[in-house]
Amino acid sequence: MKAHPISDRVFALHADIESEDRFEGIWPIPDGVSLNSYIVKGDKIALIDLVRDWVEAPKVLEEELSSLGLGFKDVDYLVLNHLEPDHTGWLGEFKAAYPRVEILATAKGVELVKTFYGVTEGLRAVKSGDTLDLGAGMVLRFEETPNVHWPETMMTYEASTGTLFSCDAFGSYGSLGDRVFDDQFEPEEHDFFEAEALRYYSNIVSSFSLFVKRALAKISALDIKVVAPSHGIVWRRSPQTIIDLYRTYSDYMEGPQAKEICVVWGSMYGFTKAGVDAVIAGIEAEGLPYSIHRVPNEDASYILADAFKCAGIVIAMPTYEYKMFPPMASLLQLFERKHIWNRLALRIGSWGWVGGAKKDYEEMIAPLKWTSLESLEWPGAASEETLAALYEQGRELARRVKAL
Repeated sequence: MKAHPISDRVFALHADIESEDRFEGIWPIPDGVSLNSYIVKGDKIALIDLVRDWVEAPKVLEEELSSLGLGFKDVDYLVLNHLEPDHTGWLGEFKAAYPRVEILATAKGVELVKTFYGVTEGLRAVKSGDTLDLGAGMVLRFEETPNVHWPETMMTYEASTGTLFSCDAFGSYGSLGDRVFDDQFEPEEHDFFEAEALRYYSNIVSSFSLFVKRALAKISALDIKVVAPSHGIVWRRSPQTIIDLYRTYSDYMEGPQAKEICVVWGSMYGFTKAGVDAVIAGIEAEGLPYSIHRVPNEDASYILADAFKCAGIVIAMPTYEYKMFPPMASLLQLFERKHIWNRLALRIGSWGWVGGAKKDYEEMIAPLKWTSLESLEWPGAASEETLAALYEQGRELARRVKAL
């Protein structure tokens, strides 16, 4: 493995993580994820962001450093933009092996270095506007971007190359292989990474979209030629592409969202599924794009991506023991946490001996500020009259989404 040159003084290092582990212990990564770090060489050498010892990531980075004729022993400064353990899990061992390295982070980041890893020496707190002169014209500037997505987060900028080291911002899931730059991937590969960027954002960042907007405003004055995140593609040909995508994603929380409908359904014996089919037929009659997800069969990670993107949502599930179908209740709790706000929504479902899901559902979505069409519930199998009403509700939802 070799380091990837951004310039003759700035290099990308990365380890692809292919593992059955889940990202943050929650989100599936069937196509892996990259852990990206960076080397900036002046008279002194800075390593920007670290890794955890996950699938031998430190060994991979060491091999890439050796392709530059360097080792970890040559690093003078370690810049930690973000203290989450996927970027710092190896810090204790690293600092013990290379005690002369000075660690730079925000003040809150320095405190986390102490509490997470017991490192108390060789720490420097930095704030927005502070700089680190590495010599040979290489100067790092720091910009605090709190809550993107932890409180201690910052970004680092190198002006001579226009490189923004953004850590978790502008990241995505997906392994990179032996390519890291946007101009090295084909259009269909970009489609994959764009989908994984949205899933990553909806899973990891969506709750903090207001802070993303503030961070975007902060960095707008910078002359950004390269966006270098800690997960996913390094953007050197078209850095504005990923910046614009994140601006779009940050808008999805409160709106506007995409004029599409996310259909989420669960069914015990097929009665609710028949109602879903009728609603979808109505949506299709209006020609509006939609996605469809079944709970509990499909992981919430993928449902979140479409639900966060779409202006319209259909929630379809039966009553179960006087309340909502449990997998749907769990998903709606996640919707609240991830701020799936201000949607047009339709809820439908069947019941057996008695209803109850409607009341439970309405209480749960109250914090989401959804605008709801009239819910439709029915006992057992839906009648032809009910199916016709469901079809019309699907059309009405689609018409209203189109009119946004």
